Amino acid sequence: PTYLIESATSLKVISQMAVGYDNIDIAAATAKMIPVGHTPGVLTDTTADFTWALLMTASRRLLEADRFTRSGLWKTWEPDFLLGANITGATLGIIGFGRIGQAIARRAQGFDMKILYTCKNRSDLHLENTLGVDFVSLERLLEESDFVTIHTPLSQDTYHLFSDRQFELMKPSAILINTARGGIVDAKALYRALSQGKIAGAALDVTEPEPIPSDSPLLTLDNLIITPHIASASRQTREKMANMAVENLIAGLKGDRLPYCVNPEVYH
Repeated sequence: PTYLIESATSLKVISQMAVGYDNIDIAAATAKMIPVGHTPGVLTDTTADFTWALLMTASRRLLEADRFTRSGLWKTWEPDFLLGANITGATLGIIGFGRIGQAIARRAQGFDMKILYTCKNRSDLHLENTLGVDFVSLERLLEESDFVTIHTPLSQDTYHLFSDRQFELMKPSAILINTARGGIVDAKALYRALSQGKIAGAALDVTEPEPIPSDSPLLTLDNLIITPHIASASRQTREKMANMAVENLIAGLKGDRLPYCVNPEVYH
């Protein structure tokens, strides 16, 4: 928060063990010439792997099946019980096409998916051809996708990007995945969409707020998976992130340039 930065009269550096920095007032830090560090690049594949795990888990209703089995209700095989959705050959919509969005597209190629993407600035045609993706509007992406996965930063433009109107555009069979930031999805609208059958399911690694309140109505839904912000939580990746955060911190305390700096204009 801004008041913390303004009141910390001896603050020399802010070092965050994360790629995103929407929780830090960068403008306030820059105004006080305080460099802000983050940990970009090292968690791309780890986060993409986890996103894909959520997508597959939600599509085949694995957690519901596990709960059903553990409860002792499994008595026989039934042809139409716990039916899920095919991934191979389905249409995947990617919102945000930075490192993680592109990593998701590479994984989708292995499942012969039709891949749509939308973002603020369109990628170059060579990259689109290499990854086999089509750039479309958000509206078209929502209307055509069987799976929608969010990989855009949280900003004024993307806050509650998903609300009632967006869920109305999606297929009733669609599944939403969010491993970006919780504030991109309006939680109340998501509850309405899931409980009213406007979409088939969702999987979240991020919520608004975090942690999610224990009395949130979202926790009552069987067609929703919620994990505690662990998309980058592999041992190898978290160790790399910690080392980068320490490098930023030490450099800042020494008065040196941060190796992974969010606001390099403080050095100009």
